[in-house]
Amino acid sequence: MKLHLSGRRPRNRRPTALSSPAGRRWGSGAAALLLAGCATLSPQSPPQPESRPVHPVSPGETPASKASADAPSPSRVEPGGLKPFAEVVRGATQTPGYFPLWRKDEKLWIEVPVARLEQPFLLTVNIDSSVGERGLYASQMGNSWVASFRRVGTQMQLVARNLGWRAEGQLALQRAIAQGFSESLLGAGPVASQEHPERKSVLLDAGFLLGDVAGYSGAIEAAFRIPYGFDRTNSFFEQVWAQPSASSVKVRTHFAVPRLPQASSGARVPQSPPDARSFFVGFVYNFVRLPEQPMRPRKADPRLGHFTDAFVDLANEARTPGRVHFVNRWRLEKADPQAPLSPPKEPIVFWLDKNIPPRYRDAVRAGVLEWNKAFERIGFRDALVVKQQSDDADWNTLDARHASIRWYVGADAGTARGPHHSDPRTGEILDADIAMADVFTRSARRFFVEQGTRSAAAAETGRPGAADEHAHEPAADDCHYAMEAAAELDFALEVLAARGDIDPDGPEAEAFVQAVVKDTIMHEVGHTLGLKHNFKASTTVQREALLDRTRTQRDGTSGSVMDYNPFNLALPGEPQGAYINTTLGPYDYWAIEYAYRPLPAEREEEELLRIASRSTEPALAFGDDYDAGGFGGFEGIDPTANRFDLGDDPLAYAQKRLRLTQELWQRVQSRPPSGRDPVRERRILLGGFRQLDRTIELAGKYVGGMVQVRDLPGTARRTYTPVEPARQREALRLLTSHLFATDSFRFRPEFLRSLPPDYLDRDAEGPVSIPDAVLRVQSMALDRLYSAGTANRLLDLPHYLGQAQAAQALSLAEVYRTLQDAVWAELASAGPIDRLRRNLQREHLRRVVQAITRPAAGMPPDAVSLLRWHARALEARLQQALRRPGATLETRAHLEDSLALLRQALRAGMQRG
Repeated sequence: MKLHLSGRRPRNRRPTALSSPAGRRWGSGAAALLLAGCATLSPQSPPQPESRPVHPVSPGETPASKASADAPSPSRVEPGGLKPFAEVVRGATQTPGYFPLWRKDEKLWIEVPVARLEQPFLLTVNIDSSVGERGLYASQMGNSWVASFRRVGTQMQLVARNLGWRAEGQLALQRAIAQGFSESLLGAGPVASQEHPERKSVLLDAGFLLGDVAGYSGAIEAAFRIPYGFDRTNSFFEQVWAQPSASSVKVRTHFAVPRLPQASSGARVPQSPPDARSFFVGFVYNFVRLPEQPMRPRKADPRLGHFTDAFVDLANEARTPGRVHFVNRWRLEKADPQAPLSPPKEPIVFWLDKNIPPRYRDAVRAGVLEWNKAFERIGFRDALVVKQQSDDADWNTLDARHASIRWYVGADAGTARGPHHSDPRTGEILDADIAMADVFTRSARRFFVEQGTRSAAAAETGRPGAADEHAHEPAADDCHYAMEAAAELDFALEVLAARGDIDPDGPEAEAFVQAVVKDTIMHEVGHTLGLKHNFKASTTVQREALLDRTRTQRDGTSGSVMDYNPFNLALPGEPQGAYINTTLGPYDYWAIEYAYRPLPAEREEEELLRIASRSTEPALAFGDDYDAGGFGGFEGIDPTANRFDLGDDPLAYAQKRLRLTQELWQRVQSRPPSGRDPVRERRILLGGFRQLDRTIELAGKYVGGMVQVRDLPGTARRTYTPVEPARQREALRLLTSHLFATDSFRFRPEFLRSLPPDYLDRDAEGPVSIPDAVLRVQSMALDRLYSAGTANRLLDLPHYLGQAQAAQALSLAEVYRTLQDAVWAELASAGPIDRLRRNLQREHLRRVVQAITRPAAGMPPDAVSLLRWHARALEARLQQALRRPGATLETRAHLEDSLALLRQALRAGMQRG
């Protein structure tokens, strides 16, 4: 956590290992943990601190040997049974700091000044070590709370303050808020001593930190569906650090289960620990002093994307809506306010953790310092500084003093995260710890041999749960740019290698990897500066400009590094622009200006409105995760807000990726197989299907889609503009004519016969099943086009159009007719139906039957009626097709089975959900 932002070396105290404790088991805390990358530098680490024997001293005072003067008689005990302060800590070692820490053997006490009771501070929990799979990874930031200590008799409670509702300056309303909205208890422990006679402080037994304060057991249960219990006896304190601004405690907690459940129970047994019945998780708890002078908050504007701290302002009865959003940003002030370009009083310092592989530190450092270009535009020189943690450092970058970038590994890890902790009173960012997954050190190609074949296991074996046994599905608030960037790197390298343009094991490929690392770090640093994703930024660059090497090398391939930007691959015969986005875009400069430009208080509101009003400029288009859709049950409706597209025409880009995939498949089938990498061709084949997923996502948004802009009311632009009917029909044709066509998936038999699995370490068994892999892709397209969201948007579309436009609009009936005609095209002839097509037809029929017998929640009645009408037309066509001779036995059996199923559905009563 980053509280030390100056160029001075932070004061430190030596972390001291503590032995494993023994004692009673503690219950879990009430709060749940939210599971919400340097040139070669001379090592610069804080001076090595020293441990000192116990002597009661004031925080920050140099300990002196005065125990004999302070220590009362051992027999002195308060009526309540509490021993004198000095007696409790006799023989212990003190670590002075914000809350002084006292340790002796397995015991740890927190010294709490009486004057600080009920006073707020920031409590953060970071995950130092973990299981290594299914989302339970090391080097992650956890949750944070504004908390306080409350004494209740001989107990001390750690309470999370409720700041979601506020009424500044109105005492009566503040009383009502306190009564109406509860605080939360995070943990509690016994008061261990009498009040110190001089410092007026008491000792708190810190044993409650060996409980599940972070609520991690819930994440463990969700990951494995096994009731692992917290084991207090074998959990222990590892290290402590403290300084005047923060005190940190590192604990190692043990989770265990007496026996593992049977495989039939639905449990997911961990694969990483040596014994799946037991594993340790390390937490770093930080008690952080909140800024004595709160930073002046800056209100957010919806036309840009910043993370915020939000609350309901009950003091302002006229506010609609009642929530106030403060931009998350670092406190950045000029050392010389009058200078056009000045260094900050305290720069934003990122420490590169010693666990970052040395070969990538240059790229990581470059990714951080790229952002200085944006700050120079608004008058700051060297706003961001990078320092390298030395290899012999014994302090932890997850403590409260260092913003950091850390590497982490996991059996299925593929995400990079750029979280931060902020002061919710003002939005001031106090700390940030970027976690970068090790998807590049093992090379993206090897990573996707392991992960790509596993994720394809369901398609190859027909077992829907096969992929789920090993893969972790990122949470909605995860940034999985690293994993996706690695997949893009793998695809790009294979296309260029197949063309003979690059050696995938040569220096050019290594330069690609370094560029992707820099790009990923730029993206994650953007998050730690307070910027959200911008999934419209790629559409601000014209397609023709992407073919201009000079322009793309200078300006990049996208309008923002906060987009998910793929490799810029040209088709054969096209000029090749820069492959990778390596610099900030116009949106990044704009977003940094809004959050960080120094503004006088009396003109801030006016100036912010002026900055935000530039949203109408085409180069500053913005759309966040919700606009892009794809999680939490929300379908994206805006075809210009996408992950991994390039250029101002996403539909054209979808067609381009389809052609690149087909090119790669054709080239790899024409070359001799690789002897050094026996599963390379298998990986390329399956990786191509992954690229088709992007085609479906991009094209699917056009059908019933609306372009959304983030202007405030009163501008010339409207919030929603329906996609032109011709573009919607073009997207529909792309899906039905290419992805539903058998000819799109013809592979040479001799090629398929030469695709072995990894015999030494395999999860995918036997030969690749092309029909199953094709069906998975086609099912994605059917799911999108037959979804309740698509149906509702197409039915609503006429309300957004004039009468003449509505007559030309793509209707839901036309979509259903087009899909059914494309899927069942063979019914017009008496010829055989290929297995790929039979599979597609079964999937289509399954969705139709489901919709007319048990409609999904949200499916509009008009859609059900239309599907039933088209189903009756399909019934008649099936009957007619069965009367014609010449069909193969497989075809006839398929048609008879389909007819029987359809008849049964049409005659069944509807079950309304």
